[in-house]
Amino acid sequence: MAASSSGIVAGLTAAALATVGYLAHQAAETVPPGLGRAAKTGAAPAAGTSKAPQVKKDPTALPGDSGKGARVVYSLRGDRVWLVAGDEAISRTFKVDPSAVDPAPGSYSVTSRSNSVTGSDGVPVEHVVRFASVDGVVIGFSAAVNESATPSPAPGPKVRTGGIRESRVDGDAMWTFATIGRTVVVVR
Repeated sequence: MAASSSGIVAGLTAAALATVGYLAHQAAETVPPGLGRAAKTGAAPAAGTSKAPQVKKDPTALPGDSGKGARVVYSLRGDRVWLVAGDEAISRTFKVDPSAVDPAPGSYSVTSRSNSVTGSDGVPVEHVVRFASVDGVVIGFSAAVNESATPSPAPGPKVRTGGIRESRVDGDAMWTFATIGRTVVVVR
């Protein structure tokens, strides 16, 4: 009985391997031009084929993984902010200059605000909206009072600052929108 059972198992295994081999061969025969082995060896795509145009993402479009409800969304890669109302309508979007220290992606809340202070880089700023801290560096949005201002003196290369700079007009909008407790969602 053991010999016949092992023979059946061996036969089924051989049949399964043959089926897998046949299906792999069929799949290899139906690979579109430009894919498969030719693509790996550097061969050009077959004549008449074209590379499909890549759809460029709208940089002002709200990221899909940015939460729900009224919130501020900050994109680390895009250096962009969205002010999103409770009905998911975008009330404003704008570019920012990132800080030297980035917060980790996630959901935060506005913890404090200051109307006017001197930034950690020595620049007078207004409408500071703080929402995170990374290794002792406080992260927040702010607008330089003199938008053309540069740090004076310039901070050394080891100075870690957390100010995400926006224009004064955008800073006014952020100040009005991002009150204490407002959600701030940071995305890649």
